[in-house]
Amino acid sequence: MHMRLLEPALGNGDFLLPVIDRLLSAWHAHSYNGRDFTTLIPAIRGVEIHPETFLAVRKKVITFLTERGLESCEAATLADAWLVQGDFLLVDFDTGFHFIVGNPPYVRQELIPDATMAVYRARFTTIYDRADLYIPFIEKSLDLLEERGHLGFICADRWMKNRYGGPLRKMVSDRYHLKTYVDMYGTSAFLTDVITYPAITVIAREQGQVTRVAHRPAIEARELFHLASALTSEQDRDTSKVKSLHGVAAGSEPWILESADQISLIRRLEAEYPTLEDAGCKVGIGVATGADKIFIAPFDELNIEPDRKLPLVTTRDIQSGNVTWRGLGVVNPFTDDGELVQLDHYPRLKQYLSARKSAVVKRHIAQKSPASWYRTIDRIYPRLALEPKLLIPDIKGVAHIVYEQGQLYPHHNLYYITSEIWDLKALQAVLRSGIARLFVSVYSPRMRGGYLRFQAQYLRRICVPRWQEISADLKQQLISAAEREDTHACNQAVCQLYRLSDTEREALGGNGG
Repeated sequence: MHMRLLEPALGNGDFLLPVIDRLLSAWHAHSYNGRDFTTLIPAIRGVEIHPETFLAVRKKVITFLTERGLESCEAATLADAWLVQGDFLLVDFDTGFHFIVGNPPYVRQELIPDATMAVYRARFTTIYDRADLYIPFIEKSLDLLEERGHLGFICADRWMKNRYGGPLRKMVSDRYHLKTYVDMYGTSAFLTDVITYPAITVIAREQGQVTRVAHRPAIEARELFHLASALTSEQDRDTSKVKSLHGVAAGSEPWILESADQISLIRRLEAEYPTLEDAGCKVGIGVATGADKIFIAPFDELNIEPDRKLPLVTTRDIQSGNVTWRGLGVVNPFTDDGELVQLDHYPRLKQYLSARKSAVVKRHIAQKSPASWYRTIDRIYPRLALEPKLLIPDIKGVAHIVYEQGQLYPHHNLYYITSEIWDLKALQAVLRSGIARLFVSVYSPRMRGGYLRFQAQYLRRICVPRWQEISADLKQQLISAAEREDTHACNQAVCQLYRLSDTEREALGGNGG
């Protein structure tokens, strides 16, 4: 039986040439049809969209084949049969494949022509929200798998947890088996540096619930040989390097691929406690203006009506762990209800904005709605400045939770939590304890340097007890620990709050490795 392999994005041939090398070794060892090189034709297909790169790879393949003993004409025939120049997402294939391997392109939608993107959207159901190009690459590749065929890609891991990966995760959950996951965070997985952290993912067209998981292997031949043996072993047992996780792919939910103890803790908390917002808290993000140099300036220097400006808090104001306001303000073109004010009613605001109109109207939002040219991207609700709130910077290695007593309006790089039910000091203790980092680290893609995205979509997944169900003594412990900025006391109180076992306490401080 001929086994067929596909590589959807050839690039420089870094995957293709080792594949050909293995194919030739097997052919020489099992030449049932003598030396008939045409028996190799069905074995490989590779696609490359860029003509210059395609020609360079074709030349490499022909050279490689001739060096392995084939005649030049035979090598050219195989290269022309194996290699396809074109857009993989638009190329039609007349057969399926038993193996699909490679590194699909990581390209943002805004870099793709609108007409092309429209064609992609019509063909692929997993293109959702701001999905990058590798998402439809994975979808089409999975569709091309033969029964019990395997896809093995090394690519960015963001789709496994973020919003735009939801439809693809559901596709895998419904029809495939997430067989292997190797976290390559912090390793030199590519020949050149990359911005996003990759993972090696093996997905099979078969039924199965167990995922073999490894984290951050050493990029060294002996280590990788032993890792591959452990990952492909038929004996489903854990080792120091490889763990078995059950039920990772569940509908469109983010994949939790950390330690089994962390998964167990997360699942228990999700089953027993409501999410932040269900417990009476609100999670939001500060204002994006679209033109900070115009809308943001020293508060006292903004020569506009007093009720048209608000004191602004930024990430720099809370670096110490407390609020140290640097005196910035934001222009507020909205009423208390979030409606745009009439500039004629505010002559100083009108003069300020009109003097800067040429820059303000260049923004996309202004061109989209010319009559509202002076609005900020996000609506401003002045009453938010007066509400006590917890401020959380977007990107941090640990949860940086700062209490703001209700005087400042948050800037765009700050997320905030308000509540009329929970005492915010007590909530600050809970989130500082490791609970926030646990949830965010499990559900958020990792950034360069080990940083996490403390974004609203991940903060909203944090589960907390209902305030009214907490004892008065424990409430006071939480508030006191936060006021004293005592991390140990926060942890002790939170362990009581969630009734954490010794194993769960370790998981709360674990790194998922």
